[in-house]
Amino acid sequence: MATTDRQATTLALAHALSAAERGLAVIPLSRTKLPALRSPHRDNPSHPPCHGECGRFGHGVYDATTDPARIRALFAAAPRATGYGIACGLPPHHLVGVDLDTKNGTDPGAALRALASRHGFTVPPTVVVLTPSGGRHLWLSGPPDVVVPNSAGRLAPGIDIRGAGGYLVGPGSRTEHGTYRAAPGTAGLAPAPCPPALLRLLLPPPRAHHPTPPSAGDHGQGLVQFVLAAHEGLRNTRLFWAACRAYEDGIGPELVEPLVDAARATGLSEREARATIASAARRTGR
Repeated sequence: MATTDRQATTLALAHALSAAERGLAVIPLSRTKLPALRSPHRDNPSHPPCHGECGRFGHGVYDATTDPARIRALFAAAPRATGYGIACGLPPHHLVGVDLDTKNGTDPGAALRALASRHGFTVPPTVVVLTPSGGRHLWLSGPPDVVVPNSAGRLAPGIDIRGAGGYLVGPGSRTEHGTYRAAPGTAGLAPAPCPPALLRLLLPPPRAHHPTPPSAGDHGQGLVQFVLAAHEGLRNTRLFWAACRAYEDGIGPELVEPLVDAARATGLSEREARATIASAARRTGR
C-alpha cells in the first residue's frame, strides 16, 4: 500500500508540474480532495486569519503556485498526496470552473443547456474533466478585472461554480472514489473565454453602497482606504488590522459595512470578510 501511495504521489506531482507549465497554480490534495497539508495554526484557534503571510505551508488554495521548486517542496511536505488542485481566479487564465455534479439525481447538463437557451449563450469548446462520479468540470477563462465568487446550486441544482478562492481537482488526480481524467480531445485546449451572458449569471447582484458614517470621521475613512489598497496576499491581514484599530477606537460597529464593502472590492468574499471582522472584535474584547 505504501508503494502504491508513493507511486500515486509521484504521478500527481508530475501532473501538477505539467499543469504549472500551462500557467495553472497548483496545490497537493489528499484522497479526500482536500488540501494535503494541514494548517500550521490548527493548534492556535485564536491566531489571526492567515493566508500564507507567515511563510509556512498549509494554507490551502493560498499555497497555490506555478513555481516548480515550490511545487516540489509542497509535495515533499505532503507525502500522502495523491492528487492536485488547480486554483481558480488567478492570472494568466483567471480560471472559472463550472462543476456539473450528477449526485442526488440531478441533470446539471440539461440545466446548463436550458440556461444557455434562455440567456442566449453557447459554451465554447474548452477543457472538460470527467469526475469519478460521472460529472464534468468545464474550464473557462474569466476577465482579469472581474472576481467570480464560488457558489453551490445558485444557478441550478447540480451546478457549482469554482471562482476566486476555490480550486478544481486536476486531471490525473486519484481520490478515494476514482481518478479524474480529461475528456478525449480536450486536454490540449486552453480554457475558453467565459461567454459574457454566462458571466453575468455568475456574478452576485450589486450590493447597496455603505458610505463611511460621518461619526467615524477621517480615521474611519482612512481605515477603509487602507483595506481598499490591499494587494493579493495581504487583503485579509489588512482587513484584520483595520478592524482591530476600529474596535479599539470605538468605531468598529459603525465601520463593519464599509469595511465589508472594501474587502469585497479587493476580492474577498463577504463571508470571509465578516469572519475576519468578527475575529478582530473578539481579539479586541468587543
